[in-house]
Amino acid sequence: MKKIIYTLFLLGGLTVISSCKKALDAPTKSSLDESVIFSNPGLAEGAIAGIIQSFGETNSYRGRFLVFYGINNDTEVNNSLKAVDDDKSKLSNYNTNVNNGQMNTENNAWAKFYEGIERANLAIKGIRTYGKIESNAQMAQILGEILTLRAVLYNDLIKGWGDVPARFEPITTATTYLERSDRDVIYKQLLGDLDEATKYLPWPNESSVTSNVERINKAFAKGLRARLALAAGGYAQRLSGTINLSADPELSREKMYAIAKNECLEIINSNRLKLLGFEEVFRKLNEEVGAAGLESMWEIPFSEGRGRVIFDLGVKHLKTDKYTGQNKGGADGPNPIMLYEYDVDDVRRDVTVVPYEWDGGSGDKGGIQVPSALGRLYFGKYRYEWMKRRVTSTNDDGLNWMYMRYADVVLMAAEAINELDGAAAAAPYLKMIRDRAFPNQGTKVAAFMATATASKQAFFEAIVNERALEFTGEMLRKGDLIRWNLLGTKLAEAKEKLRQLERREGKYANLPAKIYYKTLANGETVEIYGLKFGDTDAKGATLGYTSNKVWTMSASNDVVAYWDALFQKDPNRQQCWPIWQVFLDSSNGLLNNSNLGL
Repeated sequence: MKKIIYTLFLLGGLTVISSCKKALDAPTKSSLDESVIFSNPGLAEGAIAGIIQSFGETNSYRGRFLVFYGINNDTEVNNSLKAVDDDKSKLSNYNTNVNNGQMNTENNAWAKFYEGIERANLAIKGIRTYGKIESNAQMAQILGEILTLRAVLYNDLIKGWGDVPARFEPITTATTYLERSDRDVIYKQLLGDLDEATKYLPWPNESSVTSNVERINKAFAKGLRARLALAAGGYAQRLSGTINLSADPELSREKMYAIAKNECLEIINSNRLKLLGFEEVFRKLNEEVGAAGLESMWEIPFSEGRGRVIFDLGVKHLKTDKYTGQNKGGADGPNPIMLYEYDVDDVRRDVTVVPYEWDGGSGDKGGIQVPSALGRLYFGKYRYEWMKRRVTSTNDDGLNWMYMRYADVVLMAAEAINELDGAAAAAPYLKMIRDRAFPNQGTKVAAFMATATASKQAFFEAIVNERALEFTGEMLRKGDLIRWNLLGTKLAEAKEKLRQLERREGKYANLPAKIYYKTLANGETVEIYGLKFGDTDAKGATLGYTSNKVWTMSASNDVVAYWDALFQKDPNRQQCWPIWQVFLDSSNGLLNNSNLGL
């Protein structure tokens, strides 16, 4: 720990030390000299902790990016979205303001991401200069890990803010102020960096360093490279404000799909990872198993007193109980239409979409589950009750954020192979995911695959739908829709589905108006009737349930209808957030939001 703190201090001060070297002209080499730090693996490894510190800061991933990025879309929404003029809602309803009270501070995610990038730049330069990576595998591995962490930060900067300043060298006087760079420049750098990093990194469990998912391994670096390639080869709102593909021939769709295909197949063929049972994936996450070589590929690490994954995204606990000292959860949740998108036999629905919340309790019963509301559902992938420890902090739960899992690699492989080689070649990879979602349902899976493989377009549409079913709550959807140029289309479809669901029209016409429920004797299980197609009010009233309630999204004091709150402006006019005013003011006039018409 002393070494890590010492190195963190060094990384924060290296810029100052570097700029003062000539003036000081010290006659002897200081123990703080970067030539010492970055030639010693034990010291250089501390740079990784320094970068990760920037991930975990209060207003970085921990309390801002993870809860606010990626919503609203057709699978995930802000659970307070009807408060359309609230700053939190404005971050998700495509009407974001540059002086947003949740984001417009000097220590927010934008600043923390660039802080992490600067720390990475210092370390990369130091290791390349002094690390002798050609002959020192340990130093090479550290370099590979830092290159990958920098790519993670840039990936999320581009997702959050579009075209951003490109900084790949430590800041100098000449580079203190930079304008936005074309994202193509950044993508090409990152694709090259990750290609290099994979040469240095061990596979999961190939070394003691990669036995835990909190450290970067070769499989994750390859998976991230595939994800970035699909984004680089896809659509985006560009500096001009228009939505189009890259005009750079190096980032053509064919070349980017080829990278994604090759990287994903190398991961799959390595046999270093595996698909677990769907519920098992998230039970292990909540149990904080952390072992590499399963489905989780890399997780942003949070200590027990840091991180707000369940606090913001998990199943709501209205009161403290035996599972948690926080009455939190559910700032975001599934789009209500997702409750009805899953096939009745799909095991993913009841893990992903939770229609109840915990209402206190006592003793061993811990809490009572009660139905929430159709407009307030929860991501079941993150649960206090699945943890192996009681959360005692009032502000943080400490659960890691699973940044990538093996199922994503499998579906990226299916998508890329379909694009390049056709549906028949891609079919085995989509089938892997369907087989897990429908255990012992071979006939149903076969019928689905026959339809999906009818054409290249049919297969693509199956992938679009499958990624929604598989990854709801993992904040991948918005980025997927943007790169497919489907953001506006899918949000418009979702809006109409929500309207029909509330009014019981269209495919929702025969759903019951109420749900019928009872809490079982253990005090921790609620049985609900009325959530599936085929359920009826007539039958529900005869089944002996102790309670019932009208199942709608509306409330008597609503200022705006739920579906109208999903987006306030054309989503394609603001696919990303604006750069916040505090950073515009300190940019020496070089930064602006003209791409968003602001």
